[in-house]
Amino acid sequence: MSRVISPSQVEKFYEQFFSSLKSIKQLVGRPLTLAEKILFTHLAKGSANNVERGKTILYLRPDRVIMQDATAQMALLQFITSGRESSQVPASVHCDHLIRASEGSHRDLLKAIDENKEVYDFLSSASKKFGIDFWGPGAGIIHQVVLEKYAHPAALIIGTDSHTPNAGGLGCLAIGVGGADAAEVMAGLPWTLLAPKLIGVHLTGSLSSWVSPKDVILKVASILTVKGGTGKILEYFGPGVRSISATGRATITNMGAELGATTSIFPCDENTLKYLELTERKFVADLISKHLSELQADPSVLDHPEDFFDEILEINLNDLEVGWVGPHTPDLFTPVSKMRDFLTSNGYPKEIRYALLGSCTNSSYEDLSRAASIAKQAASAGLKVKIPLLITPGSDQILKTIERDGILDIFFSVDAQLLANACGPCIGMWDRKDIKKGELNTIVTSYNRNFKKRNDGNEETLAFIGSPELVTAIAFFGTLDANPLTDSIPVNSHHFKFKEPIGSFAPEKGFVISYDGYQPPELDPQKRSTIQIIIDPGSERLALLPEFEPWDGKDFEDLIVLFKAVGKCTTDHISPAGPWLRYRGHLDKISNNLLLGAYNAFTNSTGQSLNLLTGQVSTPSEVARHYKEANISWVIVGEENYGEGSSREHAAMTPRYLGCKAVIGKSFARIHETNLKKQGVLPLTFCNPSDYDLITQNSRLCILGLQNLSESNKLKCVIKNEGQSVEIILQHSLADEEIEWFKKGSALNMFKK
Repeated sequence: MSRVISPSQVEKFYEQFFSSLKSIKQLVGRPLTLAEKILFTHLAKGSANNVERGKTILYLRPDRVIMQDATAQMALLQFITSGRESSQVPASVHCDHLIRASEGSHRDLLKAIDENKEVYDFLSSASKKFGIDFWGPGAGIIHQVVLEKYAHPAALIIGTDSHTPNAGGLGCLAIGVGGADAAEVMAGLPWTLLAPKLIGVHLTGSLSSWVSPKDVILKVASILTVKGGTGKILEYFGPGVRSISATGRATITNMGAELGATTSIFPCDENTLKYLELTERKFVADLISKHLSELQADPSVLDHPEDFFDEILEINLNDLEVGWVGPHTPDLFTPVSKMRDFLTSNGYPKEIRYALLGSCTNSSYEDLSRAASIAKQAASAGLKVKIPLLITPGSDQILKTIERDGILDIFFSVDAQLLANACGPCIGMWDRKDIKKGELNTIVTSYNRNFKKRNDGNEETLAFIGSPELVTAIAFFGTLDANPLTDSIPVNSHHFKFKEPIGSFAPEKGFVISYDGYQPPELDPQKRSTIQIIIDPGSERLALLPEFEPWDGKDFEDLIVLFKAVGKCTTDHISPAGPWLRYRGHLDKISNNLLLGAYNAFTNSTGQSLNLLTGQVSTPSEVARHYKEANISWVIVGEENYGEGSSREHAAMTPRYLGCKAVIGKSFARIHETNLKKQGVLPLTFCNPSDYDLITQNSRLCILGLQNLSESNKLKCVIKNEGQSVEIILQHSLADEEIEWFKKGSALNMFKK
């Protein structure tokens, strides 16, 4: 029986869900998609009958908040300022982001516990005080643990990590948010979301041979690109769904984040029930088994999807090719059969330096058992990996299960290395020693992101993403131009060729259930009131938050352009991770990493800005601090999909802290745009994208009409360039409530007790 969700809690949830759904169907008078069923049954106010996709602001009541340790620090610091005594919704904190991969699982974990003690103590004490579940370092990656322990169909989950949609594999509507969103929901406030448009992904055929769930999402990414899902939910349906396991579906919904999608979701069926039963949630399976039709899109939607979805993608699983995406973007797909030509034409090195297996996207039992079947074939032929193969189990439960079943021993037999149950290299927590900074090299991973500097901080590392099976197989060739599906490896007097991988969705003996590292919350309010939150006043890693000043009621005049970002500018570029993760709970310290990974058109360099007061080139944060001291406000200018990638709100908080008034781009990624709004920074877009070209290093920007700022109006911007000026028009997506955040100085200022 689960120790973290109770049968009575879940039974009450489904009573309310099915009752509410019945009323909503009568109200709207039409068939509903699964995403609509979950959104409409979680409305805090407003009517489902009046929802217009892409226009209506939804006020929602999430069922659960999940937080990883790097973002939980700021989320809890913001929650503390609210004055609430406990979280008003179930919540959990998972310590997975601060463990650096270096010497192997055991040593890395011990080192992380020592290095991050004050952060873990803060998170542990705050969780206990506010009634929040806490999972310590080594317990596992947040999304795998949530899938194993908390997720149940039709739940609305928000999480302070962009890969929260992982739980969509179990029929949840799970959405990544910033820490301010999490803090507000824990404080009992509704969560706002622009009603997403819906993309229906119709799957036919079935998975077989080398083709895996990873190949499904790589195909979708290659079609929609990294911004094609922005403001949209991807809902999968069709006969092809049946051939994908629950954890395989989670792989697909997890990586939907790379498309900018609000979230992704699969319908519930026998595969869903089976996974729930295997992971201590048989009581959930029993409750929903007779209602599966309501945990899918309605029959008319399935019969005529074009009448209910804004877009339809048709994917025949029988036609999928195995391949890689990359480098530097997760939507550039090349089949394995064409990699040799691709590498040659681009001058990319074919020699692979590392193969990395795992991450929150691909570290399930099924993933590792299929990868192990490849390793076992190689071991039987007497082969060892030609390059380091690093393996990250998704959770302690997965680790203990693959240990018991001999899967880990298979990997060890070919000289693979085990990393801790944590994010590690996937988020840049990798103490890599084999290359110099700026050295061109190639790595392969089964991760989800491959932006420049993402994995190891080196801009010249070319990261290619593929399935766990493909990553494992290529480690025995050592070169990316090989095709493991057809090529052979010389072994003594013969040639060895891989057979297709095989694996199991679940272990025959069941999972080794683990709660190691779990700390339950203190449920007694009297005892909670005596718990002290641990923050050292002299800490360089944690500090209580300053209050941002409210808007002064005036237009923004003569704003300096601190930085004009060129091309892809993700939250990794705006607020890099890696060594900076240690400062995620200290706003002043982490502000020093502002835009260090972004390319500036003005300086033709990465991570540098020109100080117009001194004529000196320095880091953007140093220049911004000088401007702030001189009481000079400034803006950032960006291109398309500015702020894509991670949900980290530090990419919005640090500009705000250092004096940024607005970010002007051609378009924004959803989470980052919301985070800017939450912190009182105006996210504005060019009505004419070519106006980006009018802004120079010496431009001064005047943003006019702020006194009349409303949902429907646009703003004038006067660009002053050396005695001349030109007027352009900027637009925004701020709702009335979000305009109040701007006026008050931040959303946090609105809900302080």
